[in-house]
Amino acid sequence: MSGYSIAGNFDQYFSIKLANTKELKQEAYKIRHAVYCEELKWEACSDNGFETDEYDDHAFHCLLEHKRTGRYAGCIRLIIPPENAKNFQLPFEKNCLESARADVLDTQALPRGSFGEISRLAVLSSFRRREKEKNKPFVLESVDPETMYYEEERRNFPNIAIGLYLGGIALASLCNHLGIIVMMEPRLNRRLQRFGLPFEQVGDEVDYHGNRAMFFLKKEHFHYALNDQMQELYQIVYQSLAAQIKLKPYSDKSQYRIPDIVQSTSGSITPLSQRVTL
Repeated sequence: MSGYSIAGNFDQYFSIKLANTKELKQEAYKIRHAVYCEELKWEACSDNGFETDEYDDHAFHCLLEHKRTGRYAGCIRLIIPPENAKNFQLPFEKNCLESARADVLDTQALPRGSFGEISRLAVLSSFRRREKEKNKPFVLESVDPETMYYEEERRNFPNIAIGLYLGGIALASLCNHLGIIVMMEPRLNRRLQRFGLPFEQVGDEVDYHGNRAMFFLKKEHFHYALNDQMQELYQIVYQSLAAQIKLKPYSDKSQYRIPDIVQSTSGSITPLSQRVTL
């Protein structure tokens, strides 16, 4: 389509929100319950209709709002291990650490607070409804849902998941993280690679809600390799979140030396737990 802008159309119909209130976080928990409990049956249903866990208090949560209806289409979170809680395990550490390729990247050597894990990406079925996708939490392909949404709006539905991914990456960038960990299917990684997100596989494939592996995205690859359309979308998402989050100066007195595989261009580390306030 001549002159078509993914970012422009996405921005017309959707907005990304930092879930920085109890009410907004509960909207994310409801989406997760609908997808992970009711639809996928990966977690047990709860009486209150929320899907929560021990990581939620250590995470930034994002929501994607459909502007015309005010409905929230999906959510994602970035979990940051507390800098002062050495025994706190991220989901990948608790469930899949034995699959890690420490010779590629020793995540246990990274300073706590200098990286995070993206997880709980979920998109409501009404924003991606298609028979072959009914048991998947998100898609990055074309869809044709039978919903109340206009055809022009539906054309943007395939971009919901990538918009949320970019939200998680933007948060990591705002936190000055060295990189991001995510457990995902290798085929999803191949799709993300085509968008310009060169995640590196740093773990063997395991059976974890399907065939998944540990992937790491370095700080220098957060957005610089994105194609032009995705770069434009990233900037919209980044600027929107930057306006919603407050940062305060932090000086790292430890002068920790970053391992060569994730060497920071700045040479400094800024643990989120001491630097960021909501």
